[in-house]
Amino acid sequence: MIETSFLNFTVGPVQSSEEVRAIGKLQVPYFRTPEFSELMLENERLVKKFAKADENARVCFMTTSGTGSMEAALINCFTQEDKLIVVNGGSFGERFEQMAELYHISHTTIKLKHGEALRAEHLAPFEGQDYTGFLVNMHETSTGVLYDMPMISDFCRRNHLFLVADTISSFMCDPFNMKEWNVGAMITGSQKALACPPGVSLVVLSPEAVERVYSHNPMCMYLDLKLALKNGERGQTPFTPAVQTLIQINARLRQIDANGGVDAEVKRCSEQAQDFRSRISDLPFELVSESPANGVTPLHPLHANAYEIFKILKDEYRIWICPNGGDMADKIFRVGHMGCLTKDDNTTLINAFKDLQKRGLL
Repeated sequence: MIETSFLNFTVGPVQSSEEVRAIGKLQVPYFRTPEFSELMLENERLVKKFAKADENARVCFMTTSGTGSMEAALINCFTQEDKLIVVNGGSFGERFEQMAELYHISHTTIKLKHGEALRAEHLAPFEGQDYTGFLVNMHETSTGVLYDMPMISDFCRRNHLFLVADTISSFMCDPFNMKEWNVGAMITGSQKALACPPGVSLVVLSPEAVERVYSHNPMCMYLDLKLALKNGERGQTPFTPAVQTLIQINARLRQIDANGGVDAEVKRCSEQAQDFRSRISDLPFELVSESPANGVTPLHPLHANAYEIFKILKDEYRIWICPNGGDMADKIFRVGHMGCLTKDDNTTLINAFKDLQKRGLL
């Protein structure tokens, strides 16, 4: 049996509010109704508001993980005639690269070291070249690095590149302005700062992106965003969606709106991260990200195995932190600051770390 009554510091699914959890216990309603359409239109309005998108932008709600919307954005906004720049600073940047390879879209990769920030010198060789698009994970979740979006935006604008930004773990955690930064397509997911169950991802499309979608014919049905756009006009989806999760998203969006909106939520997440980081300076950890995002703190234990710490916290302290995979599994773990966490929760985790230190396990 999977235990669920843990304190959750992972990076997704994150800890949900009581209101959101309560909705999950209810009977799933029928969704081809005016009431559900009204809820979905409100979801679109609030997502656009929080993304600071153009008033004529559109939102596609996909019943997929975030990877589904990454793929949908790629194949609906680009064709094999495009030439892309892909930032690969970790496993999610690599995923964009793999998708471009899968669909035979010409691309060049900017490969960054683990935890390395993207700098102007990385972009300089691409100035004035014949590229048409730019793919970036604004926050590379696997490393905790937040990329400099104003710098990327300026570069893309100068070079007339269509910018696709995966903001799955940065939306509502870090400042984002879709219209000001001229982002063509923005991607996010239900299980990060939205603090809802996984299963729904979103693609926010600028007016230019909407035109691209209607002019392209990707070889797929489920991920064809034309269907999502057409059905979205009436507040519906082309296929049966994750109904309950979309209702939970509505509750969460309304909750954020009532509490001061996206800027207040970003401030809350930032303060949660700063509080945690300021209180671990005397613990044997190294912060491994050059430009850490608000949503997660990646840590390298100096004297212990990172994955063993994850297991002990889970099994003995009923606390989830987020392990890394691959060759980083034993070296790095991540502490999330998204969702319904408080500074008192930080205290609980830090006390657990100090107890591990007393036991000679840290």
